[in-house]
Amino acid sequence: MGKLTFMEVKNAKAGRHADGDGLYLYVKPSGTRTWVLRAQYDGQRRDIGLGKVSLIAAKPAANPTDKALPLRQRSLLTLEEARDKAALIRSDMKAGIDPVAQRRTDKLARRTIPTFQKAAEEAHGEQKASWRNEKHKADWLSSLQLYVFPKLGDVRIDQIDAPMIRDALLPFWLAKPETARRVRQRIRNVMGWAASNGFRPAIDLTVMDAGLPKQPKSDGHFAAMDWADVPAFVATVRAEPETIGRLALLFTLLTACRSGEARGATWEEIDLEGAVWTIPGGRMKAGREHVVPLSAPVLAILERAKMLRTENRKGVPVFPGRGGSPVSDMTMTKVMRDAGQTASVHGFRSSFKDWASETTSFPDAVSEAALAHIDANKVRRAYRRTDFFKLRVDLMAAWAAYVDGAGAQDNVVPIGAATKLAG
Repeated sequence: MGKLTFMEVKNAKAGRHADGDGLYLYVKPSGTRTWVLRAQYDGQRRDIGLGKVSLIAAKPAANPTDKALPLRQRSLLTLEEARDKAALIRSDMKAGIDPVAQRRTDKLARRTIPTFQKAAEEAHGEQKASWRNEKHKADWLSSLQLYVFPKLGDVRIDQIDAPMIRDALLPFWLAKPETARRVRQRIRNVMGWAASNGFRPAIDLTVMDAGLPKQPKSDGHFAAMDWADVPAFVATVRAEPETIGRLALLFTLLTACRSGEARGATWEEIDLEGAVWTIPGGRMKAGREHVVPLSAPVLAILERAKMLRTENRKGVPVFPGRGGSPVSDMTMTKVMRDAGQTASVHGFRSSFKDWASETTSFPDAVSEAALAHIDANKVRRAYRRTDFFKLRVDLMAAWAAYVDGAGAQDNVVPIGAATKLAG
């Protein structure tokens, strides 16, 4: 028989009040009342929350809050209900049932296990805020919609196994190897999200990889134009009618930046008078601000783009596409294809690097800084306090002179100075 009465529960002051057999009433200074069972399980003392206090004197049938739920699952308990629930839990522990683990199981059982499509949409919604690349945010889900949802979209996430995933990937595994690898990684991500949320056990997908045919080898690099062919290509582009796509491509080539950085450039980032372009860290691959010196040909491109500007609002892209959004990557690629080139826009960074290494005396660290690469050597990175800006001004001017056909020999750092810098 418990010690507490209904009126004692109702009028109890802040503190802990024992009812007997490990059942306690806890009253906070705010007046909130909760039931707690103190018991021993597996040699350890457990304080198990049973629920809040219902100040209804009657038996469970009169409790309007969650009376339809089994007693174990109720969150609002009268004194009698709390005693009954405590007795059930003590009985479970005697039978070797961990009450905390059981509560997790009961909670999971009450949740609806999602289909693969629902799980993918929820995982995407939770994680996309941490992705800087807008194109990746959109492509992540659309690739699953196109390649996976038709086969696995309606299947409950806990019923999906490795052979089912392999069968979904097989139709395009060899035909579109890069896309297939990305889709495989995104499937792994969704399965991991489901496991971390308790919808299914973790799944080992190495058996799936073993069941997929070997893809054609790839060096993993973007197709790049030989640096010796760049001047002729630039001359071809300059000879064609002026378009935003051609201006954007030349700007990207001459600054040796990533195409996404150029396409996303806004006028607030450009200082024409100071001849610098400051890319905020949020738009850089390494997450660090990058200051790009602007050569005379680049400034001329920007002056021309400024003349074509039709909006003065904040955030207007330097190279706008349709609807005022940044020019697309495909627009720049089309300029390449129209000129008969199969190389990628990104490949111009490789062309620039090869040119700097093979034809100039600038230290390697300068061209690496121009490409905004992070030194892989942690010690060297810790001691290096310069971004070589002054040398990069000369390097980018030499690159611009070279690609426009003027040659770079008058702009390189003398070998003696380069040797001194390298030392």
